[in-house]
Amino acid sequence: MIIRSVTFEGSAVETWQYPKDNLPQIVFSGRSNVGKSSFINAMLNRKNIARVSQTPGKTRLVNFFLINEAFYFVDIPGYGYANVNKQQILDFQTMIDQYLTSQEITLAVLLLDIRRTPNSDDLLMYEYFKTAGVEILIVLTKADKLSNNQKFNQKKAIEKVLKPRPMDTFITFSAETMEHRDEIWDYFESHLNQVTK
Repeated sequence: MIIRSVTFEGSAVETWQYPKDNLPQIVFSGRSNVGKSSFINAMLNRKNIARVSQTPGKTRLVNFFLINEAFYFVDIPGYGYANVNKQQILDFQTMIDQYLTSQEITLAVLLLDIRRTPNSDDLLMYEYFKTAGVEILIVLTKADKLSNNQKFNQKKAIEKVLKPRPMDTFITFSAETMEHRDEIWDYFESHLNQVTK
């Protein structure tokens, strides 16, 4: 896909702040240190459109990025919540739940660190998307850290824990090497073509 324009449309806490244009929304979810901001920046070929922090869990709001004036990338707070108190965790959970239940999400991208098996938070988010009947793409980040053989074995270990649906797709990715960036864009384009028919 040719990225003609990327516009940061704003951050939201309350539902009234969400876009009202009914354009497709691709939501990105993952634990705090999974490399979500690096993934978004790499996919959009922008250095700092999504903030990359040395402190995992920095995203505190639902952030909307309008792509080509045709669809949104939506960055929701990473879970795991480093350096936050219990009240903040509850606030984040409420905010995420409000977003997920009030918007027309067309695709959920669940980012998992390929070096780790899914934890309870990963499983909870996956089950949430699955229960909502949302199409799910599972991106295994930081793939440059492992050999091809290690990647194969880790993917099998992750599948064993996650128990994905037959229709769910796995793609490995590296923000360092851009591994499978084009394939992920092909997936997005195919998905968007289906939902905008």
